[in-house]
Amino acid sequence: MASFFDQRPRARCLQIALMVLAAWASASLHAEPDEQLLGKAQGYPLGNSGTWYSNPYRVGSWSAMDKVHGVQVRAVARPAEASPLPRAASPASIAYRYKGTGYALTDFLDHQRTTGLLVLKNGEIVAEHYRYGRKDDARFLSFSMAKSVTSLLLGKALSLGMIASLDDPAEKYVKELAGTPYGATTVRQLLRMSSGLTFTERYDGKDDIARLSRASAGAAGAGKPVDVLRSITDRHSAAGEKFVYASAETDVLGRVLTAAAGKNMAELTTEWLWQPMGAEHDAFWRISSDGQEQSFGGFNASLRDWARLGQLLANDGRAIDKATGKPGATQVLPLDYLLDATDPARQPPAFKPRKATPYFGYGYQFWLMPLRERTFAMQGIHGQTVYVQPSTGIVMVMTSVWEQASGKQDVQPYEERDALWRGVLQSLGGNLTPP
Repeated sequence: MASFFDQRPRARCLQIALMVLAAWASASLHAEPDEQLLGKAQGYPLGNSGTWYSNPYRVGSWSAMDKVHGVQVRAVARPAEASPLPRAASPASIAYRYKGTGYALTDFLDHQRTTGLLVLKNGEIVAEHYRYGRKDDARFLSFSMAKSVTSLLLGKALSLGMIASLDDPAEKYVKELAGTPYGATTVRQLLRMSSGLTFTERYDGKDDIARLSRASAGAAGAGKPVDVLRSITDRHSAAGEKFVYASAETDVLGRVLTAAAGKNMAELTTEWLWQPMGAEHDAFWRISSDGQEQSFGGFNASLRDWARLGQLLANDGRAIDKATGKPGATQVLPLDYLLDATDPARQPPAFKPRKATPYFGYGYQFWLMPLRERTFAMQGIHGQTVYVQPSTGIVMVMTSVWEQASGKQDVQPYEERDALWRGVLQSLGGNLTPP
């Protein structure tokens, strides 16, 4: 038989083309979604204060905001020793169904722009994946998962008597809001995002969240964040009547918290959450131009520490005993507040699942799922998620760089994420029974 080099030029060219095509096809099987758009060829570069939100800077910036030029942060310190987060003896087999077709967890990673995904069962890692060149020490931007962190800190302040009552108006603590509609709104109404004030959040660059974000970043002519809060005066409903998503309400809560406690949010997160929880890595808050942490979206932490936080919630606020690796006697977060925050049964009718929204209910800055077993989520735009089902010990954490901010703009990633979570529950012995 003639060797490759003995073939005629045309046949040789054809074979070369076929070999190149085969190599390209093989490589494409392992490509991550939109990796070139997201900056793979440039090593997933960092942006600056003006470009970090855009492609191709999302992957690099959203996992290292403390290194983005022009962005100011405040550190949250880990303890000397991390709490156990052991790996299960064997990885879990996780399957899910989406639009009538069965998939494995790896298929989800091939479909969606996921930078990190971790699943726990009873405090053990049964799946852990990093994509787009990320590693386990990356501190991922949470966007609105930070709202749930703010709520947890506020609950702690309440338990310590720093906040007298959730029915206090915000202006009792935040003097800059005295005499304004947000100032007159109670802490409880803010926790449920039920101020009744019209704050637009369309993510089109022209809405109120864009104004608040520009002010927080110190953009020229944007004023101070409190100026934006004071300007919100139109009303769509009476206070306390219904849930309408508004990041401004969490910004107010952050200001209530720091005024009541007399410390900044990074200090409170370190003392009340990160160290007693047993975090593995330092975390950090992005801070606004006025020195206030961006409570509505600026917390950053490693995937494993997001999982530890999810496990702390699954343990109803109890820390892991380092000696046994099991939930111990130390109550890091107040149980009664956690239940008020995450239990659909404790919500008024307008805030229950399928009432607050067509699917989710809304507690104290947590999303509540329509299941018999208490199941809840922390969520942020572009696909950031921590799902928790305490009774079955299942936690799923996901960080992402989805193109569109919310499901209103592109529902497909959100639908498939929900399908994956249901598959995780089904695969690991969770409970999908409806209420």
